[in-house]
This record gives sequence, C-alpha cells and structure tokens, in this order.
Amino acid sequence: MQLEASILVIGDEILGGFVQDTNSGWMASRLQQHGVPLTRIHTVPDDLDDIGAALQDELARSRPRVILTSGGIGSTPDDLTYEAVAASLGRELVEDPTMTGRIAGALEWTSAQGVEVTDEFTWHMMRMARVPEGARLLRHGGWAPGIAVDVDGGSNADGATIVILPGVPSQLRAIFSEAVEPELLAGRNPRPEVRELTHGFPESAMNLCFARVLAAHPDVKLGSYPGVPMLVRLSGPKEAVELATDEVATYLRELEADPAGARLAAAWADRFGGAERDRR
Repeated sequence: MQLEASILVIGDEILGGFVQDTNSGWMASRLQQHGVPLTRIHTVPDDLDDIGAALQDELARSRPRVILTSGGIGSTPDDLTYEAVAASLGRELVEDPTMTGRIAGALEWTSAQGVEVTDEFTWHMMRMARVPEGARLLRHGGWAPGIAVDVDGGSNADGATIVILPGVPSQLRAIFSEAVEPELLAGRNPRPEVRELTHGFPESAMNLCFARVLAAHPDVKLGSYPGVPMLVRLSGPKEAVELATDEVATYLRELEADPAGARLAAAWADRFGGAERDRR
C-alpha cells in the first residue's frame, strides 16, 4: 500500500477570513514532490469536538497515512490541538522534557524583565509542553515544536502518524523540510511522472479526447485548466503518462490541421485573448 496524506488546518482565524491559509497549498506541493497523494484537506475551528471529528475521519481512511495538522499549539486558551488529539486517541497529556526546558528558560527570561511569573502564568505557558502520551519531538531547533504521534504502529508500518505543526508558515516549513520529509516521506512512494501541454482551443473542444485518454489509461490523472493558453496536466506512472501525452498531442495536431479547428482557435483567441491581455 502506498503512503497517503491528509491535512487538518485548524483555526477560527482561517474560517473567519482574517488569515489566509498558505500552509496546505505549500505542503501539498511538497507531498507531490515525494509522490504522496493528498486525499483530503479539512479546515476546522478551534474546537475540541470539531478537531477530533476531522481527525477520526482521516484515521478511518486507508493506511499507511500521514495526517498533518497546522495551528493551535500555542499557550492561549484557543490553542487546543494537543488536547484535541489526545482526547480523540484516548490518551493523557504528558510533559515533554525538551519543551519543558525550553519553556522554563522563557519563563526565567520573562521574570528577568520584571514581569511577575505566577503559578497561573506558568501553567498556561506549560500548555505548550503538554503533548499527547506517546508523542515524540521532531528534529527542529526553533521555538515552536513539531510533534509526531504514531497510531497502530505509525505510517512507517501499516498505521498512521499524526504530525502536529505550528500555524506560522516559516516555522511549519522549517519543521516540514528538516524533519517530516526525511523521516516520513522520502523514498516511500515512486514519484509520478508529470507532463504538461498547452493549446489555444476552448476547453470543451478537448472533452472527447480527454474521455478516450482516461478510459484507455485509468491510472493517469488528467487536469484541464482554463486560460490563454489552456493548460493540460497529466500525471501518474511514467509509461502510461507518456502514452497519454502522445495521444493528447496527436489530437491537438489533428485539430490544428483541420480548417474548422483552425477557425475555432482563431475565434477563441480573438474573443478571449484580448480580454486576458487587458487583465494583465
């Protein structure tokens, strides 16, 4: 079974439109580079039940699987990801010694600035060190941690690994590049072949060709993206993608050579090419 991935984006600020989610798109591109299919992206509020429900949905999908979460691991009351993951798995929260040491240092620095560090202040800060039982700290030297929690043996066996990442893009990308990719993604799946073609016809002119290509090569994924020019992207096993690309290219050549096809392309360019240039 090939490794698959899911993403849970967590935060009221995302759903409220105050912050744009850039993390899921970036992670999707990195997963694609490793040939790991991304099968779902959930965006959920800072709510224990909603986070837990989305997590259980993904744990119920095919294994092995990496489930990547983004956001909700700070010290404020709305940061609930650790608690939600622990509750969903039926595990306790325990203090990670490395994070406890980091936070203790931060508390000492805060106190040295003249701020009163009360027991309540300390308790809230230490929330960032209380992780689901059985979690391990991923390699990263920065302040925000990356946490991995294995379920049923983890994604390196036949189970799942929940990777809890910060929502700040720079921190997430550092942890993902330094730890998630080498430890959980690299070398797991064959990388798909990706080919792209462009053409100057309406998208609808390609429908019959696309239908035939997909019927002949069911393991190929084909995407058609409107624009001037139009873009066709094919991905999948190398040999099948090469054959499918040749078939689409042949169809385009035949369409371009046909007088009616040439008129259609000219009319399309005249109708929509100018509007596209005006937008630029």
